[in-house]
Amino acid sequence: MSRVVLDLDAEGNPVDPTTGQAVRGAAVAGFLDRHLAVPETATDIVVLVHGWRNTPATALARAERFIAVIDGAYGPRYPALPWACHYVIVRWPSQSSPFLRGYRRVRDRAHLMSTTGHAADVLAQLLGYLNTNRTRPNGTLRTAGGQYLHLIGHSFGCRFLAEAIQWAAESRPGTLGWNRADPRYPYAADTLVLFQMAAPHDSLTQRFPRLVADSPIAGPVVLTHATTDRAVGLWHRLAESTPGVGFRGATLPPDQITPTRLHRLDEPYTAADFPTPVVNVDATWRFRKGHRLLPAGAHADIIHPESAHLILSLAHLAR
Repeated sequence: MSRVVLDLDAEGNPVDPTTGQAVRGAAVAGFLDRHLAVPETATDIVVLVHGWRNTPATALARAERFIAVIDGAYGPRYPALPWACHYVIVRWPSQSSPFLRGYRRVRDRAHLMSTTGHAADVLAQLLGYLNTNRTRPNGTLRTAGGQYLHLIGHSFGCRFLAEAIQWAAESRPGTLGWNRADPRYPYAADTLVLFQMAAPHDSLTQRFPRLVADSPIAGPVVLTHATTDRAVGLWHRLAESTPGVGFRGATLPPDQITPTRLHRLDEPYTAADFPTPVVNVDATWRFRKGHRLLPAGAHADIIHPESAHLILSLAHLAR
């Protein structure tokens, strides 16, 4: 396992760890080239974007815990899956109070970082850079080798990824290395898992339609939800007059969505669990820690072997 950290400032610009200064505009591509070296021995690349209420230290600590659970879950359960993963941990300023005012503050910051700011642009360049510089799986014999790319978001980090994918779907020349016309490998990422997404339940139609149609994602959009998540159940409903995806799942477009539940470790996933472009995964039975006591409920309770089981199973099915 190897990892690298990419920090974004409040405007969505990457921060150079050697100088502490923001990297802007045309300099971003060169910075990514220097900062994001993917080992040739890596079989997979995972981009992790955290969510609400994390300091840089807690974001890194939680990411490393999640990585340990994912790598620890790999083993005899996935005999056909080689797994030597390179992780890219994306951090951004998400700290606030745990109540409605703090939720609104970080919601507005996440939105501005991705619209008037540069977060979506930078993350799209990151995904394009990784796609260009990895050894891509062979389009005909996908198990023959190559590095698979997986995107994982949590909470408002899901919005960042959704904005980046939406932006990247335009395939803007000179920025991204994605050859959308290549019939052997037209997609940039192999899997996308969005844990407890902090966005309205109709977002995939109203805000992020490219995630469902003509998206640079090879597999389905997989979204977890749990009624124990007070942040996207209560605070999101008060802030945006509707529950969030992480509370009830995505609801639109209904003909493109299939429901399932988070599987236990002794229950394998198959392709039949992911028959549509969008899959809602009910994780209420597992995401429960703090749901009766914490202001955000079980919003952050996603680091479990069952979550790793979902991620690794999708990585296996991508092959």
